[in-house]
Amino acid sequence: MSQHDIGLIGLAVMGQNLVLNMANNGYSVGVYNRTTSTTDEFTEGNAAGKSITGYHDLKDLVANLKSPRKVMLMVKAGPAVDAIIETLTPMLDKEDIIIDGGNAEFNDSNRRTAEVEKSGLLFIGTGVSGGEEGALKGPSIMPGGSKAAWPHVKEIFQKISAKVGPNNDIPCCEWVGEAGAGHYVKMVHNGIEYGDMQLICEAYFILKHALGLSNEELYDVFSEWNEGVLDSYLIEITRDIFSVKDAGSDEYLVDKILDTAGQKGTGKWMSQHALDLGVPTTLITEAVYARCLSAQKEARVRASEILSGPETKFSGDKAQFIDDVKQALYASKLCSYAQGYVQLNAAAEEFGWKLNNGDIALLWRGGCIIRSTFLQDIKAAFDKNPQLENLLLDDFFRDAINQAQPGWRRAVSTAVELGLPVPGFSAALSYYDGYRQARLPANLLQAQRDYFGAHTYKRLDKEGTFHTDWIRERKTP
Repeated sequence: MSQHDIGLIGLAVMGQNLVLNMANNGYSVGVYNRTTSTTDEFTEGNAAGKSITGYHDLKDLVANLKSPRKVMLMVKAGPAVDAIIETLTPMLDKEDIIIDGGNAEFNDSNRRTAEVEKSGLLFIGTGVSGGEEGALKGPSIMPGGSKAAWPHVKEIFQKISAKVGPNNDIPCCEWVGEAGAGHYVKMVHNGIEYGDMQLICEAYFILKHALGLSNEELYDVFSEWNEGVLDSYLIEITRDIFSVKDAGSDEYLVDKILDTAGQKGTGKWMSQHALDLGVPTTLITEAVYARCLSAQKEARVRASEILSGPETKFSGDKAQFIDDVKQALYASKLCSYAQGYVQLNAAAEEFGWKLNNGDIALLWRGGCIIRSTFLQDIKAAFDKNPQLENLLLDDFFRDAINQAQPGWRRAVSTAVELGLPVPGFSAALSYYDGYRQARLPANLLQAQRDYFGAHTYKRLDKEGTFHTDWIRERKTP
């Protein structure tokens, strides 16, 4: 039997589509699934006639791989990955490569890189974004781990990835960094995705409830938005959603869907690590909390019958307000990406990773959920200044925010006056206003901490650390 270019373990839909993608690009693939019937159904079905061979025994799969052997795992993140690595390790030779393509937590990839390298093997933890369709037609791929492994998988990964550029020849796949860097970048991607989706939902909610726009009108608004600076995959699919009617009726499907949002944890991971790093990733954290609040459906229904608020009808210039909401969405998105890159920089410093922020933006231009037109502007910003500490300081982003500010502020203040929740828009605006202040009220906070806990403080006019006996020095009431 001829030897395979790569082996893949885990034949759920994402795994199957990646295998088909590899075969369609000229690679021979050996596959294995714990449930052997799944392997047989795949090889006899969608994989029939292609350069794909199924195995019922892992040893047989490993024995039929070209050296250095490359085995990709597409199984549920967590203990299952560790179990398969433990089983595979004795079967592999020095410098063979284990690849985890699942949605792993980056700390697990940090640990697995060290453990696999200690056994003489190489490890890659790679983010794969684009869903089922992306896996088949070309995903965004974000590999990290053992750098020595990259030359052996580069051709396969870049060939099966999405392509962008004038000639459609720039792969959305490049080496990210060592250890868990690949999965960290994927986590940040997913966090930005959480933020983008929340912001779009807030824009929809305002237009629907403040202006009373119909789904047909919403379709037209989002169609127009997708032609300009907001051009992106998520705006495009949102437009499409407004056109779909419920089967067998004349009513729109989106209005029939229960308003409780699910999540798989990556947004939460990003927020948790932002707290560990001490960086203010506020918008994405608010997007996570918004999903948590949506899940409290029964409590919200009860509260809606007790708690009151203002009327939610807008009486001003309708066209102007639609544009204000557009500006709020755009400016907030820019803040979301800025926060994401601040966290990437903080993580790179924490773990000693040498991340190329411009290249990371290119990884997201195709195949993934957050692909959008201004990712090229992010690339240009970091090409101009690789040490840029915040995207908001780049000329393009500064000017875009300045132009959007009046509408952004009007949209947020109007939503507040009408009693419509906009946690994403307002978190982004508060972050922007806080970041542009040379002086914040934390001086008072430090005084409070020193008053009740003797935590000390520093001064603007003197070097050193100080403590005041506030009770003795205070004015007696």
